[in-house]
Amino acid sequence: MENRVKIYTTDKVYLAEVIKGNLEASGIDTLILNQKDSSYQAFGYIELYVKPEDEERAREIIAETNE
Repeated sequence: MENRVKIYTTDKVYLAEVIKGNLEASGIDTLILNQKDSSYQAFGYIELYVKPEDEERAREIIAETNE
């Protein structure tokens, strides 16, 4: 993930998608890396990445989402 900063990790696909939607609605390009095991969805995580210049604003949006 060159030129990207990991800003969030979760084991819940729906939560990653909600956060990604909130970030993109605010104009922040977001990438999801799904590292969950394809056979056993109980193992692994989903990580969200943004550009370094969007990191601070993205963290603020995530904090608002998790309140």
